[in-house]
Amino acid sequence: MERSYLDYAATTPVDPRVLEAMLPYLREQFGNPASMHSFGRDAAQALEQARETVAKAINADVNEIVFTGSATESNNTVFKTIALANKGKHVIISPIEHDCVLNSARWLKGQGYEVTTLPVDRFGLVKPQDVAAAIRHDTVLVSVMHANNEMGTIEPIGEIGAVCRKAGVLFHTDAAQSFGKVPIDVRKMNIDLLTASSHKMYGPRGAALLFVRKGVKFAPLLHGGGHEGGKRSSTVNVAAIVGFGKAVGLCMDEMEAEGKRERQLRDWMISQILERIPKSYLNGHPEKRLPNNVNVRFDFVEGEAVLMRLDAEGIAASTASACSSPKLEPSHVLLACGLRHEEAHGSLRFSIGRFTKEEEVKRAVAVLEKVIKELRDISPFKEGR
Repeated sequence: MERSYLDYAATTPVDPRVLEAMLPYLREQFGNPASMHSFGRDAAQALEQARETVAKAINADVNEIVFTGSATESNNTVFKTIALANKGKHVIISPIEHDCVLNSARWLKGQGYEVTTLPVDRFGLVKPQDVAAAIRHDTVLVSVMHANNEMGTIEPIGEIGAVCRKAGVLFHTDAAQSFGKVPIDVRKMNIDLLTASSHKMYGPRGAALLFVRKGVKFAPLLHGGGHEGGKRSSTVNVAAIVGFGKAVGLCMDEMEAEGKRERQLRDWMISQILERIPKSYLNGHPEKRLPNNVNVRFDFVEGEAVLMRLDAEGIAASTASACSSPKLEPSHVLLACGLRHEEAHGSLRFSIGRFTKEEEVKRAVAVLEKVIKELRDISPFKEGR
């Protein structure tokens, strides 16, 4: 059976060029970068080369990059150590954050912090003026993701960062979905802390980063041998980080051309779905969205049923974030945008990527059209027939 992977927002395949760069550090160059002998020095040099690559990609200094094991670890570090290391008992988040941010904020609340959750509009956009209005004298942290992982909406991070910088409040953004797809400049965007992940950009799992602007008070989440400049103890996963660095370099080199290609596929897919399938709607902002994200909803069907039918046809998609979809609950992201439970349940996310072919997108639309019709034919809702 022909199979098509249209769930790149959940994870990406490792680019063969990335794997090739990693292999020597899984075989002959296996040294521990903390060791003083030549094997260790070779590993340390590779580690620092990767650090230079990712730092350059976001206009950071190399000593501001901390390698971690996952975006979840990076986000937890921000909330569980940086918030505690700086004065203040109030944090601000958006309601459309990834679960690791929402649950970390919930943990802080249990430690006596107050958490303000900002509103979003129907597209999922946070208004900078709402951030300004929510900041208090004891606000220690504002965290708003750069681009939403479910519906692809890109937030006005530069404006929000300017508001926070003016108020003297730390600003963190989870850029796991946006890094490598759209330009990021931590200086121009007034970002103090930024999270990104390797496996979202054709690198291996097990490598991620946390950008920590110089001068930000930092308390490590993991204590041990003092790796990563004392900010993240643990024996460094050199091969994965080398792969991460290679993946970042490739994304930077190919961002403009690949972004244009993906936007064309995305826009064609959206237009065809809305034109060919009655009572279908786009979720998220029609223009301020990631180049590879298609999030749509359909009346009179459930997203899980559509997903299973598509999977049976060899097409991989998603109903929510990969970390949340097994819960079979309506997306908290879509509910925050004002959708009713049944509307959120009827939503589906397609995310395309570097290896997606035009024929796969065309086939997905044709199969989706057939599946929606079949499910509506057996729907108990008369209107859907």
